[in-house]
Amino acid sequence: MTFGEGAAANPVLKGIDLDVQRGEFISLIGHSGCGKSTVLNIVAGLLKATSGGVILDGREVNEPGPDRAVVFQNHSLLPWLTVYQNVELAVDKIFRETKSKAERKEWILHNLDMVHMDHALHRLPSEISGGMKQRVGIARALAMEPKVLLLDEPFGALDALTRAHLQDEVIRIQAELGNTVLMITHDVDEAVLLSDRVVMMTNGPAAEVGQIMDVPLERPRNRIALAEDPVYNHCRQEILSFLYEKQRKVEPISPARKAAPKRETALTA
Repeated sequence: MTFGEGAAANPVLKGIDLDVQRGEFISLIGHSGCGKSTVLNIVAGLLKATSGGVILDGREVNEPGPDRAVVFQNHSLLPWLTVYQNVELAVDKIFRETKSKAERKEWILHNLDMVHMDHALHRLPSEISGGMKQRVGIARALAMEPKVLLLDEPFGALDALTRAHLQDEVIRIQAELGNTVLMITHDVDEAVLLSDRVVMMTNGPAAEVGQIMDVPLERPRNRIALAEDPVYNHCRQEILSFLYEKQRKVEPISPARKAAPKRETALTA
């Protein structure tokens, strides 16, 4: 993927080649600016790759579609609609021709119950917490029955306790539904806890897939039990090593600094 043309061309991604299996949970991790969200937006159909493309279930992705649902870091709820109405909007769009009104209502309630938001059906987004808004966003995405659920740092703006609770909810829901999930994250522990594989991106410009690591941890996963698990800690160390050693950014030393004489520093009190 390249933005701009000619002298202003900015190569963002180069040679991204990734196969994702049905029901697999994949995390993309890397330093800021390495093009993780660009990959997600290309899969979502929000951007078109400069060359190459995305194949989903044998069909090329050329535009957004109901077979892919995105949950952004910002919940993206419509502020004038209630919790129920925000999910209803998506369900009516997808299932108006295939489900009756009663069936659509039951489906909306089912998905809100799945994320434990059935107690707040008639509240506006301004009347619920940030974590609750993200729950509604996840319910809305799941209610579309997408083949692929795309998560763009969905827990990044939340406090640690709320983030942990929502991560546990995603683990439970993914185990129940068997969704294929592609998630962008900066959180190493989150990537290991949730993923079947972690895709590590090199630094930009022209970022590539630097390393793909399997996470051979049995499901269901318990974050407390995993804290001292040697496999968990090995995976965590592998990602940290890639991010902070193999991808370390070394600042060049200017000629002036190279030529500057050494000086002793005196500290006085």
